[in-house]
Parts: sequence; structure tokens; C-alpha cells
Amino acid sequence: MDAPVIIKIEDVSKAYQIGQIGTGTLSRDLERFWTTKIRGKEDPFLKIGEANDRSVKGTSDIVWSLKDLNFEIRQGEAVGIIGKNGAGKSTLLKLLSRVTGPTTGQIKVKGRIASLLEVGTGFHPELSGRENIYLNGAILGMRKREITRKLDEIIDFSGVERYIDTPVKRYSSGMYVRLAFAVAAHLESEILIVDEVLAVGDAEFQKKCLGKMGDISKGEGRTVLFVSHNMAAVQNLCSKGLVMVNGRLEYTGDVVKSVEYYLQNSTKVSDDDLSKRTDRKGAGNFMISSIKKINRQGLESDVFLNGDSIFFEIEVSNKNRQPVSDLRIDFGLNDYSETRISWFSTSLFTGKHSFERDSIIKITMEIPNLPLSAGSYSLTSNLIVDGQNEDWVPNATRFEVENGDFFKSGKLIASKQGNLLIDHKFRS
Repeated sequence: MDAPVIIKIEDVSKAYQIGQIGTGTLSRDLERFWTTKIRGKEDPFLKIGEANDRSVKGTSDIVWSLKDLNFEIRQGEAVGIIGKNGAGKSTLLKLLSRVTGPTTGQIKVKGRIASLLEVGTGFHPELSGRENIYLNGAILGMRKREITRKLDEIIDFSGVERYIDTPVKRYSSGMYVRLAFAVAAHLESEILIVDEVLAVGDAEFQKKCLGKMGDISKGEGRTVLFVSHNMAAVQNLCSKGLVMVNGRLEYTGDVVKSVEYYLQNSTKVSDDDLSKRTDRKGAGNFMISSIKKINRQGLESDVFLNGDSIFFEIEVSNKNRQPVSDLRIDFGLNDYSETRISWFSTSLFTGKHSFERDSIIKITMEIPNLPLSAGSYSLTSNLIVDGQNEDWVPNATRFEVENGDFFKSGKLIASKQGNLLIDHKFRS
């Protein structure tokens, strides 16, 4: 028997106005008030609203942060909400947490909600950590003795026992998050909502939080909604995924398929057309005209999971249709700060790469089990034909790497520990 529906979203949209408050004139403000508040009809100024695509300059000052959402979440489900910055994920969580209301549609929720949306949400800065625990419990409708019963467990989980009687305004952001998560996870709520705030904590605490959320969902039968850009964390914790693009729900289903859909359909990193780049050096008789990045599903993409394979399909234009006895391609792999990480070259493999008088020469390079941590990377290319430097292009192509389960251990990879992931084993 299916678990009961605990959250139901019906035709929910949320509009925001950019810039000035109001319509701009008193007469239009009065028209809006008369139409919406007195006559109870649709706001006429919302009809000109546009999708919340930050990369495009719009013509309207009304944007739809969310548009026409419809979905259901059942009791005990752990749901990952996936999407790029600006997709509407945090707005959706704020609607569910009743921080703000929808412009149109209905939200039906059964049970109490504990939310962790931003660092310090729900905390009073002048109160101590201990007092804020009681305050948050009271807001959820818990009695003092119920909170007292959980108090030691909350303080122990948070790891801030030494500062528990200190006003939280003196806490670091990491201490804020530790205590806030401990409170949200341990108090008696049917639904736990967690935004990207866990990124503030260290890797050890992130693992601890993800483990606790797994226990909440699988062991206690409570519902978890989790927003994160860490695809490994989403896959390890959640069973269901919601993919959002520009305020719309684009895909919902199994979490693995949801992550694949998100990666395949992510907005591309806008590489310049290589054939039109003017910052190249070399003789110019041969030129790298195109570099396509292909994922393991055979689809062109700019976003990849570490641990997966990535294929670079390279096209070289032979302007004068000259025969080639030895063609060599080198790639320098750089991180976001332009620091060289690694080097790839056809010269490392036996045999010369010769070609007839083809106008287009095609070569594919594969990097299996992509050993890069999450981040932005680029390839600087260098083309050498018959010993002559023909075409050197800095940052010829760019791509993004998201965290996957690289070590096949279900564990998160600690951040800021370097760019390269090296497979390893321990024996005793």
C-alpha cells in the first residue's frame, strides 16, 4: 500500500517585481487593488510576466520565479530538488515553509515542517544556543518537557556544547549551521526541509548531516526535501528527484534518472566558436575548428560527473588539403584559476598519425573514470603537424564537473582538498 500524500502542489506560481515597488503610478496601483482585492479577479499586470531566465535581458519588470508547478510527495520520501542557481529551488522551499505565499495555486501540507533555509534562520541573535533550541521547539508546537528530553541529544550532535549558553550572534557561520541542523533534525516534525546551507559546514559535519537525514527518512518515516548542487549527496540520500529549470518543473522521477536528466540538459558553458577565435598562434595551415564534449550516454554536454567517462571529439580543418605524415595534438588541463593540472598528447602513444588530403580530420580522446573534483576546467590545445606548430588556442574548450560517487563508497568527497582524485585502497 502506498504511503499517504503529505505534500501536494497544485498549479503553484510565484511572481516577483523587479525594481520599484508597485506599478509605477498611483492610478495603476488603484486599478490593481480594485481588480484583485475588491473584484477578486486575476492581477492584469501579471500577464506580462516573463520566465526567470537571468541570462536574458527581459522586457517586463514582472518575473515568474515559479510557474505552474504540480507534484505530490508521499510520507517517508527523501526528495532531491535539483537545478542551477536561479531555477526556483529556494523559492519553492520558502513557499512550503510558509515564509512567503504563492501568487497563484494551492499548497497542501499535512504535518509540521522544520526548515533550514539560510544560516541562522529562526534564531534570535540575542538568545543563547540553549534558549534558541527551546524557541524553535515552541514554534513547532512542542511542549517544554518534550524539548528537554531531546536537549542533550541536540547539543551532542551539534558539537557546540562549549558555547551553548553563549548568544548565537557570537557564533561563526559553521556553528550556526551545526546548531540549526541539529535542532531541525531532532525536534518532532513530520517534514524536514534543508537548503544548500550544509555547504557552510566542514566535510565531516556534512557526512554526519547526510547520515542523519537518511535515518530520518528511512528509519523514522519522516519526509525530507533536500536542495544541493552536490549530485553525489543527492543520489546517496534521495530516492526521488525534481529537476527545475527557470522556475518550471522539467522532470520528476527516480533520483538517478533525474540527475542524468539534469546533467544532460544543463545550460551549456558558452565556448567561443573555435573557428572564429582570434587569440590563437601558429602557422595556420591547419586549425582545430571544433571540440565536442560527449558523455557516457553519447550526448553532447558541458557538465559531467567525476568517475564517468568523457569523450572529446576533435575536428581539425586542413585549409590547403595537404597530406599529413605526422599530426600531433597536445592538451593542457587547467583549473578555474588557470593552474595547469595535467597534460594529454597523442605523442605519448606509439605510431604516427598520418592522414590523406582530407579537408576535415577527426580524432577522439577519451578520459575514462574522470578523476577531477567538482569545479570548472578548461583545455588549452596545441596542434603540431609534421613538426611545425600550426595552432595553439588558450582555453579552447571549457567544462564543469559535478561530484559523483567516484570511489563507489557512498561517501562524499571532501571539498578544497585538491583537484585530482586518485583511486586508492587500505589494507590491514
